Amino acid sequence: MSTPSTTAAPPLTGRVSIITGAGQGIGRAFALGFAVAGASVVVADLDDGNARAVADEIVAAGGEALGVGADVSDEAAVAAMVESALDRFGRIDALVNAAAIFSTLTMKSFEQISAAEWRKVIDVNLTGTFLCAKAVAAPMRAGGGGAIVNISSATVLSGRPDYLHYVTSKAGIVGLTRSLARELGPDAVTVNAIMPGSVDTGIARDSARPEAVAHIVGGQSIKRRLVSDDIVGAAVFLASPSASAMTGQSLVIDGGMNFL
Repeated sequence: MSTPSTTAAPPLTGRVSIITGAGQGIGRAFALGFAVAGASVVVADLDDGNARAVADEIVAAGGEALGVGADVSDEAAVAAMVESALDRFGRIDALVNAAAIFSTLTMKSFEQISAAEWRKVIDVNLTGTFLCAKAVAAPMRAGGGGAIVNISSATVLSGRPDYLHYVTSKAGIVGLTRSLARELGPDAVTVNAIMPGSVDTGIARDSARPEAVAHIVGGQSIKRRLVSDDIVGAAVFLASPSASAMTGQSLVIDGGMNFL
């Protein structure tokens, strides 16, 4: 007797996800990937035009999305982003904190980093992650749980020089992730981090010169350049019910350069 074939629903079907920094690069890849996985996606970005353009891509492909402009370092702007998500979709099940300053940074000794530049990187990369998590906590509790996925960096493991403000901000995200996991666990909200290695996000930056990229790939176990789509599957998993018993963890996706 033949068994009728069944097709499983995409892993994020019926779930509403906010993705920050989603107007370009890896954030855009997250937004598109979450939509393919069945989520309704709130595409948030400092550039509201880019946010709306990515949301339009998702809608054109048959998904549900809302594009919003948001400065994650501004608490009022973050609150407005969350309110827009609730007004449109009525709930929030997942948050991916992908907004960050990196590609525009110039490599320099820590002694050459101004206090103003230091504060800006920390405000966006670390404080922005805190503010977004804080803003979604109540809606997630009200909905019976949720998932927060924070984007750290494998530079934390190598202590990469000449990016002290960036590396410090991403190290802080690991600690934030662990403490939030303890605080939000009783509310069925998981909090995990992803630590990507060097990824070709499609955004040009001075540090990604051919010789530097060749050196990085040479240090990886997998001898190829990583791309944004290499990171998306882990984020989808962490935002899905399949990861409901996993929290406080940091997943390294760097082609096998660093081992925890």
